[in-house]
Amino acid sequence: MFSRSTSPRTRVALAGATVLAVAGLAAPLLTTPASAGGTGTDARRSAKPADVRFATFNASLNRLAEGDLVRDLSTPDNAQAAAVAETIQRTDPDVLLLNEFDYVEGGRAAELFRDNYLEVGHNGAAPVDYPYYYVAPVNTGVPSGLDLDNSGTIGGGNDAFGFGTFPGQYGMVVYSKHPIATDDVRTFQDFLWKDMPGAVLPDDPATPEPADWYSPAELDAVRLSSKSHWDVPIRIGGRTVHFLVSHPTPPTFDGAEDRNGTRNHDEIRLWADYVRDRADYLYDDGGTYGGLPPGSRFVIAGDQNADPLDGDSFDDAILQLLDHPRVRDPHPASAGAVEAAARDAAANLTHSGPPAHDTADFADALPNGPGNLRADYVLPDRSTKVRGAGVFWPESDDPLFRLVGTFPFPASDHRLVWVDVRPTGARGR
Repeated sequence: MFSRSTSPRTRVALAGATVLAVAGLAAPLLTTPASAGGTGTDARRSAKPADVRFATFNASLNRLAEGDLVRDLSTPDNAQAAAVAETIQRTDPDVLLLNEFDYVEGGRAAELFRDNYLEVGHNGAAPVDYPYYYVAPVNTGVPSGLDLDNSGTIGGGNDAFGFGTFPGQYGMVVYSKHPIATDDVRTFQDFLWKDMPGAVLPDDPATPEPADWYSPAELDAVRLSSKSHWDVPIRIGGRTVHFLVSHPTPPTFDGAEDRNGTRNHDEIRLWADYVRDRADYLYDDGGTYGGLPPGSRFVIAGDQNADPLDGDSFDDAILQLLDHPRVRDPHPASAGAVEAAARDAAANLTHSGPPAHDTADFADALPNGPGNLRADYVLPDRSTKVRGAGVFWPESDDPLFRLVGTFPFPASDHRLVWVDVRPTGARGR
């Protein structure tokens, strides 16, 4: 890798977003964990150079107040950030989505995390360099000026366009070893929920009218995406892979109207329509209509907050992607998740899904605890060859178990999910 003195960084503004680029990037060293669980004293090993690792990680790097994340990342001694960084270093993704990373205008937080944590080795793990990153505004914490929770008052997180106590809370960032095609990035922050044909709008159970939780005036303002949906094209050699990233709202924390459950369903549906010829209705924040061009290669990634068999998500929410004719499910797994489900018991004993596929360690106590669930996904298109997949969830006898632990977690209640692909045949846009 080039040093800063020989490889100057330049910032490119794009529709309120920040993309970081590096001139003269050397070809990255691609590595693969020693096992599907990413375990071992050193989880990196050589992989075939044509393989590219895509990953998603809800890193819980969100904070309670605006400015707190910048404060915590301004020094290299924040324990949680160090655990998150080491997890990334141990798995070494080439393209990475971090969910729950507060948005800071100008990319300041993204740069601090890269400079003070990712590029600094932790406990013997080699530093990792991401010359490119992408951040943009999100809907969380942005006041709507409307009583969206029908509480009789206006204000607070429940009345924001996406739940949050300040604008940008629970945001996201994409890091990449490969160039980002800045001119082709599409964002869908402002797309209105009502403009999705057949939208599953929430219903007020106290009235006979259907789908009437929101008034007509509110429907003219309510956005579909609780954070945002981004199509981030990654240039890999002469090929382009569209990294389709989002973080749908949890399908809980509401009432009988199920406004969060229905929204989660339709946030997931956006990508299902986008990658198939069903997106003529969809407009991005630049005013361009339509979905992904036919024949494009893509990887859908993010904390989708939906398990295919367990939990509280709306009927078949994640199956819109898992059963999609253009989407491949690599079924990433880990031995650590199996151990955790047995150890935590309670709600986990009632689950139908295989615990090996879990990616999040949630509260387990009955009757309300959902238990451990599969919530985080990396889903390439069916035309892309999958070379490997896994969840970073070491077992308790592994030295790296300290990076996941048990509650209170050293990094996050979610686990990093990775998929190795060989993106052949994806040239141009």
